[in-house]
Amino acid sequence: MSIFDKFKKKTGDLAQEHGDKAEDAIDKGAEFIDDKTGGTHTDQIEAGAEKAKDFIEDLGDDEQ
Repeated sequence: MSIFDKFKKKTGDLAQEHGDKAEDAIDKGAEFIDDKTGGTHTDQIEAGAEKAKDFIEDLGDDEQ
């Protein structure tokens, strides 16, 4: 098993174990950014936050 494979497995394990905390942090970050931009980019911020949460979810789903 290569170092990359070990890293990928470890990140997947962490995503499964702490995915909910990561998603909460993404939501808080998106809310903070939305406040700082005065709500002018809400749709883009929400879309980016959803993509980030999907990525975290996908990390936890990879079983190898």
